[in-house]
This record gives sequence, C-alpha cells and structure tokens, in this order.
Amino acid sequence: MKIGVSGKGGSGKSVIATLLANSLAARGYDVLVVDADESNPGLKHMLGIDVDPRPLMEWLGGKGAVQQRMIAAFSSGKTEPQMQIFSQKEIRICDIPPQYLAQNDGIRLLRIGKIVRSLEGCACPMGAVARDLLTKLTLGEQEVALVDMEAGTEHFGRGVESGIDAMLVVVEPSFESVLVAEKINRLAGEIGVRALAVLNKVTPEVEKTLRQELQSRSIPVSGSVGYSPEVFRACLGGQPLSQVQAEQDIAALIEALGLRLGR
Repeated sequence: MKIGVSGKGGSGKSVIATLLANSLAARGYDVLVVDADESNPGLKHMLGIDVDPRPLMEWLGGKGAVQQRMIAAFSSGKTEPQMQIFSQKEIRICDIPPQYLAQNDGIRLLRIGKIVRSLEGCACPMGAVARDLLTKLTLGEQEVALVDMEAGTEHFGRGVESGIDAMLVVVEPSFESVLVAEKINRLAGEIGVRALAVLNKVTPEVEKTLRQELQSRSIPVSGSVGYSPEVFRACLGGQPLSQVQAEQDIAALIEALGLRLGR
C-alpha cells in the first residue's frame, strides 16, 4: 500500500508519517518512507537516521538531467503528468541502489531531492521524479510506502498522487488547515484517490469541534493524535520519535487505512 501524507505546512505531516512508520515496522511490515518534501529537513531526525541517503535525483543524473528529460517531453507535446522519467516500467524497493536508501530499525528512508542553493530553479524536477517513482513503485505483500508530501497542494498539479492508494490529510486546529484539507479532499476525489483526515495536536474538546467542522465540509476523519509534550520536545530537539508515542491513536489510524494490526 502506498500512502501519501499531506496538509498545511506545520500541521505535522512528518510527525504522522514517522509515527505510522514506527508502528507499522513494529508490526512486521517493511516500511519505505519517501521524503518528497523539497524543503523540510527534519524527517530523518524523527526516524533516528544519522546519515543522509543520496538524493534519488542523482540516480537519474541529477537535477539538470531530469530537466532535460522534461524539456524533451514538453517539446513532444506531453504534459508533466504524462512524461516518463525512469526508463523502467516497474520499480521495486530492491531495485533501488543501496546508497539511495538509509535504514533504521526496519524503516528505509528515500529522499527525492532538496533545494540546496539560491537561484537553482524550481522544484518541478523533484515533483516529476516523485510522480513517476510512485506510479511505477511495485510493493510486496508486507511492504508499505509512506510519502511525506510537500506542504499545500502544488503536488496535485504535477500528478504526484496518481501513484498512491490513499491520502492522509493532516489537520491541526486552525482555519487555514481546514481550508487546505478541504481543497486536498476535493483534488484527491477528482483523480479517484481516497482522502482521509487525521487530526493532530488536539485536546479532547478541540477534537470534537474540529471533527464537526470537517464533517460539515464532507471530509471523512480517520482518526486523531492528541497533543503530546513528549513529541513536541523530541521535534524541537531533533530527537527520534519512538514507537510507543501516540501508539493507541496510531493503531486506530492503521485500522482505518485497512492495514492489518497484527503480523
């Protein structure tokens, strides 16, 4: 199963992706976390990974080489969601060279690429690589891919979601977060991808109000993760998140996604 994690910037996408990865790995799943956010550098710290894997862009010759492939595809009349970036028709996790994967406790991290220099150009090549990878990524029965998307909704324009099975929309207690979730829910529906909201950083009283607001906008809610001082301190200090943090909330979320809890 390929699960995208999206939402407003600062809503806690990387936290939810990490907690899910930890919980699924503890249940015996082989978990691939795809870092498709070209700006946020914190995911590897949450996963307890010390060494950066090489960006997947380098497997394709670097950002410039990907841009040339995109230019050639545009010249032939193809739109970005139609273009082929990888030559392979199918990509399995075992096909990815090990230098592009970092591992900790059964979780593998793959990074698409980051903006690292001023004036280097837009992140469009990263989006094209992420879309083609996820479209061609073929998983085994015990494999799950969690995709930490860039904040907002631009990735829908690039068609990144066309290769995933379900979209988790992380919603924090703010009006802006609700509006972004509403837009993501609509855009996901346009391409036939199931979207489920997960509430984050909520107290019981706030959770009730936020659920009612989302339900009034026809946004299905799959679960919630309460505000945790321990998670806050770990994120602030760049420390790994543990499998036991928010475990009960995450177990309910896994069940809502249709994944088996016991393995």
